[in-house]
Amino acid sequence: MTDFAAVGDAYAAHSRSARGRLRHDLVARRLLAELPGRPARILDVGCGNGEMTLRLAAAGHHVTAVDPSADMLGAAARRLDAHPELRPLVRFREAGIATLPAHGGPYDAVCCHGVLMYLDDTADAVARLSRLVARGGLLSILTKNRAAIGVREALRGDYAAARHLIGHAADTSLGHLGLPTRGDTAEVLDGLARDHGLVPLPWQGVRIFHDHLTDAWAPGEEEYEAALRTEWTASWLSPYRDLGRQVHTLARRDPAGPTAAPA
Repeated sequence: MTDFAAVGDAYAAHSRSARGRLRHDLVARRLLAELPGRPARILDVGCGNGEMTLRLAAAGHHVTAVDPSADMLGAAARRLDAHPELRPLVRFREAGIATLPAHGGPYDAVCCHGVLMYLDDTADAVARLSRLVARGGLLSILTKNRAAIGVREALRGDYAAARHLIGHAADTSLGHLGLPTRGDTAEVLDGLARDHGLVPLPWQGVRIFHDHLTDAWAPGEEEYEAALRTEWTASWLSPYRDLGRQVHTLARRDPAGPTAAPA
């Protein structure tokens, strides 16, 4: 897996941009709507600099945030220091998907956002994540949308790259941070969730109309809210959602079914 310490500053800057904020706002809105009203126990896998961890904690949930990079965990901890009221709700663990902490689980929700695109084996990752989902719990995965590879390049006018990616049905292309990233489809992710006893929920396409913009896009608040509403509306509907740069799938374990398998 990629060591994100080398691109941590670039990722933080992207998250602060309007384009990065679109991703986080869309995913958080959907995730929070699916979580229980009571405080939930959540595992945030690949937490990075803590963007989603802090959002979940601010909503009153207890979050175990894990990442294989000590530097990224340090960045997340420094962000948490600015919100001392959230400290009792967050704990950090240095771990990757292959070394997820078995203690503390199963969880009401397991989130893995922006991680699978850097791994070679989606099936193994989903199997490991699914084991930690409790009865009635949620698995939330955000990753690159294989079905839309080549769209960003075409809309930016890089037609040669777009033709190559589309013509070769590529599953990998260059990501925003300058690293090659691999895509998956919602259908594959939903199928893997079913294989592990989870029931897929409707999936979202994320950043459909604004992905080709750069992080220099700086709309006013009114324009941003209009963009967010438009993205949210389209994120549920094909063919629009099929063109999203990222795909957000969710699946729930049957509350009456068997509990998660031992890790």
